Amino acid sequence: MLCIKYPFSRLCFNSVMSSPEIASLSWGQMKVKGCSTTYKDCKVWPGGSRTWDWRETGTNHSPGVQPADLEEVVKKGVKTVVIGRGMSEALQVPPSTVDYLKKNGIDVLVLQTEKAVAEYNALAARGVKVGGVFHSTC
Repeated sequence: MLCIKYPFSRLCFNSVMSSPEIASLSWGQMKVKGCSTTYKDCKVWPGGSRTWDWRETGTNHSPGVQPADLEEVVKKGVKTVVIGRGMSEALQVPPSTVDYLKKNGIDVLVLQTEKAVAEYNALAARGVKVGGVFHSTC
């Protein structure tokens, strides 16, 4: 996996276009298999991952995940998106965000982050073109 550092983000690419496994999750820390970066919040898609920097879209816990947070993942051709709302599910996901995914023909799962990571990894292991955004704290 190739990792490139940007001012606020680190981008990791995998030459294999499968969805990368999320190797570990703990409060405030996530690791993606094959990437040396430790993320607080991350985006993953077939062939790569990067920091999910909420400042890029003005995201906050409420109103929560916006379609703009997911555009990059959607453009990777995913069939399913998994959204991790945080360990205590403080991150909101408004109906407009779910509708955005469904209108693009994408299945969506919105779960507490530990459950979201388990579901994402299970889908990835089955070869599903899955992507996700995961919040690893509250």
